Amino acid sequence: METIETGISYYKEGKFEEALAVFNRLIKEEGSQPAYLHFRARVQSRLGAMEAALIDFDLLLRADPYNTTYISDKAVVLHLLDRNKEAMEGFDQALNLDPNNPYRYSSRAYFRDRIGDLKGAIADYEKAIELDPEDAVAHNNKGIVEEKLGYKEKSQQSFSVADKLTGYQAPEKTKENPTPPPKIKENSANENLPPISDKKPLSFSTYFNTLGSIFTDKKTRDEFKSFIKEKFKGF
Repeated sequence: METIETGISYYKEGKFEEALAVFNRLIKEEGSQPAYLHFRARVQSRLGAMEAALIDFDLLLRADPYNTTYISDKAVVLHLLDRNKEAMEGFDQALNLDPNNPYRYSSRAYFRDRIGDLKGAIADYEKAIELDPEDAVAHNNKGIVEEKLGYKEKSQQSFSVADKLTGYQAPEKTKENPTPPPKIKENSANENLPPISDKKPLSFSTYFNTLGSIFTDKKTRDEFKSFIKEKFKGF
């Protein structure tokens, strides 16, 4: 008998059609349980069926309208559909419902960076850092945005803080072969991810894989443990 674990296993293996068939059967036989709908929405988004994914997120939110994970996930799908005004409303709503969670600010910051609102992205990263000063990746990602704006000194300060928090020490320079310290990569979760400036379409999983580099806060890590594990490891 196929179970939710069967569908998850297929998803982790990249067998999205098979995973979709499993979740469709589970929903038909056992009803629209939230876990089934949520996983099916993820599968559909990986298959590029964004509108179908939105239908499932709407069903989830109809039953649980204040679930910030569903709201944020739906916002990502809306962004991938270029419905950025609605996406922003979703990120704002998730943040308003969970205002003390630095992940919410980092999520909106990443989205703002992607749509070109660089100053807004910096403001959100600064708030995330205020809530979690030891979030090295938030410091690093703020530095990346500051660098885009030409704030060279500020960006170097952000990178320096990120280096100290991660324990990175630059190799000793020599006159013959000076070696600048590398920055933490914004796509550290997956070397093959496109940079934020790349305007090519992103999949739902790719978006969250990149965004996963922001995810460091202990409270958020516990709250989204299974969610992050599934998405950020290519499932």
